[in-house]
Amino acid sequence: MAESTKYFVVKQKAVPEVLLKVVEAKRLLDSGKVPTIQEAVDRVGISRSSFYKYKDDIFQFHDSSQGRTITMTMQVEDEPGILSDALKIIADFGANILTIHQSIPINGVATLSISVQVLKTTGDISSMIETMESKEGIRNVKILAKE
Repeated sequence: MAESTKYFVVKQKAVPEVLLKVVEAKRLLDSGKVPTIQEAVDRVGISRSSFYKYKDDIFQFHDSSQGRTITMTMQVEDEPGILSDALKIIADFGANILTIHQSIPINGVATLSISVQVLKTTGDISSMIETMESKEGIRNVKILAKE
């Protein structure tokens, strides 16, 4: 019986350094900054065998999200303009908002669920989430689903 493929979304700080270096080597190759795999692995400081072992199993989140729908949740303070700030960040990154659901605030905090379509012109989703998390009044941004 074949093992099914499962995907996980983890923050960068939880990823082993060798895997991050594989992603960096792939970026160098894709951008044309280096012409060969050997030069890419030499530059990032990993072996060719490590690169080949993991190259098909690790990629930046944004690389796999184009053309997909991402549903995220967050807690927002019940303050005027916070929802507008969250939506502006999404618009600034060029994602298409498909659905928005906000719960009734309890103890001054509402749960917000937003589904966005990631387009070819959409900026880096990881950066979008970081921007949201750094915004005053927005907390605990999490990706629930990627379809």
